[in-house]
Amino acid sequence: MSKMKTLKIAIALLISGGLFLESNEMKAQDLTAKEIIEIADEKNRGETMQAEMTMTIVRPKWERAISMKSWSKGDKYFLIYITAPAKEEGQVFLKVDKEMWNYVPTISRMIKIPPSMMMQSWMGSDFTNDDLVKQSSIVVDYEHNLLADEIIREKECYKIELIPHEDAPVVWGKIISWITKDGFDLWKSEYYDEDGYLQNTQNAYDIKNFGDRDNPSRMEIIPADKEGEKTILNFTTSIFNKPIDDSFFSKQNMKKVR
Repeated sequence: MSKMKTLKIAIALLISGGLFLESNEMKAQDLTAKEIIEIADEKNRGETMQAEMTMTIVRPKWERAISMKSWSKGDKYFLIYITAPAKEEGQVFLKVDKEMWNYVPTISRMIKIPPSMMMQSWMGSDFTNDDLVKQSSIVVDYEHNLLADEIIREKECYKIELIPHEDAPVVWGKIISWITKDGFDLWKSEYYDEDGYLQNTQNAYDIKNFGDRDNPSRMEIIPADKEGEKTILNFTTSIFNKPIDDSFFSKQNMKKVR
C-alpha cells in the first residue's frame, strides 16, 4: 500500500472516530471505492477484537437466543465460545487461515468443518459459517465499484458494488454495500448468488461507543425467500486492538477457553 493511500485511510479513520473535523485538504469523497471498503473493514474489525454478544434467531412461531464471546485477530484468526443456553454452553469454534474446527464438550470431540460446509447455517441461524468466521475478505477478494450516493435509514451512504475476482475463494456472486459517509459504518449489505438472485440482506443499527470508536451495536440478517425470519446480533461489549498472542487461537486452547 502506498504512503499516500495509507495516509488517506488513516485520516479518514480519525474523522470517522470523531477525533477532528474533516478538512478541505482531505475530503472523504477523495477516497476510492476500495479505500472506503478498507476503512469500513478496519473500523469494524481492528487489528484485534474481543466481544460479547447475543444472537437471537427469529422464526414465525418461535425465538431462540444464544450468547457468546468472540476473539479475532486480523482475517487469519477467529474464535467463538458459546456461553448460553446450557445445551450449547462450552462449544467452541476456531478458524485459522482457511481452516475451521468445532469443539463439542458434551462428547469431547473436535470436528473439522470442510470448505464445502462454509455456506451452511451456523447454529441454526441465518448466518453462515463463512459469515461468522469472515473467511472471505471484502477487501482482497473483490473488485470495488462506487455506484452512487444514497440515503439509507436517514444516513447518507456510499453505495458500492463488490464483484469477486475470478480466482477468489468466495461464496457470493456479488455484494452491494452501503457505507455511511459520517462514520464509515457498514450500514447495509445485499448478498447475491452466482445467478444474480438476492439471498440475504444485512442491516446495522444503534451506533454506540466501544472505547476508541463508535460502531453499530446491532446487526440483522434477513433471508430473501423466508418471510418472517431473521437473525439479530447484539453486541454488549467490544474491545479493539488489545494484543492477543497467536497461540490463543489453537485447537489446544479450544478446550481451555472460557
